[in-house]
Amino acid sequence: MSNRRIPFSAGRYYHVYNHGNANDSIFKKEENFHYFLQKYAEYLFPILETYAYCLMPNHFHFLIRMREENVIEEFFTKKLNASSDPQGFKNPADLISRQWGNFLNAYAKAFNKQEERSGSLFRNNLKRKEINNQSYLKNTVHYIHFNPVHHGFTKDVSEWSYSSYHSILSAKQTRINKEKVLSWFEGEDGYRSFHKSNISRSILQEVEDF
Repeated sequence: MSNRRIPFSAGRYYHVYNHGNANDSIFKKEENFHYFLQKYAEYLFPILETYAYCLMPNHFHFLIRMREENVIEEFFTKKLNASSDPQGFKNPADLISRQWGNFLNAYAKAFNKQEERSGSLFRNNLKRKEINNQSYLKNTVHYIHFNPVHHGFTKDVSEWSYSSYHSILSAKQTRINKEKVLSWFEGEDGYRSFHKSNISRSILQEVEDF
C-alpha cells in the first residue's frame, strides 16, 4: 500500500515521484532537464543508487535504493561537520528527506529565476513507495519508462529523450545501475521484450498514485 510519508531507510528500494505545484510545468527548456539531473547527482548520488528515471513536463519519477547505513552516515557526518561520534548522526530519515528537499529547492530557485516567477514549484510532501520484491521492481521500471506513452507524448518508450530507457542499454558509462536492472530482466532481450508490452491495468493499480 502507498504511504507518501514513509521514511527513507538505508538499503531499501523506493519509487519516488512528484508533480509541479498545481500541475505547473517544471521543465520549459531542454537545458532544464539536464540541470535537474545535474542537481540530482550533486545532492543525492552520494546517498542512493539510481535504477530508472523519467522526467515529464510537469512531474518526475525515480526508482532508487538508499545506500547502506554506514555510507549515508559518513556522508552526513562530513556534510554537517560533525565528529565521527555516532551521536552526531541523528534522525537519518529526516536528514535524507531534507536532502531531497535541498535538491528540489536548488532546482526550483534556478527555474524560478529563469521564468521570473516566485512561489513553490513542486507539490508539498515528496511522494514515495517502498518496493520489496523483484516483480514490483520490474513493473516500476516499465511504468516509469512507459510514462510518456501513458500520457500521450510518444507512441513508444524509446522515443522519449528524458528517461533512462536508452541509458540502461547503452555501452557508454552511466550513473544508472544498468547491470542490476538488466539482471532483473535476465538481460537486454528480456528488458526490451518487457517494454514492448502495453502497461496493464494491474500494474497501473500497483504503481500509480497521483
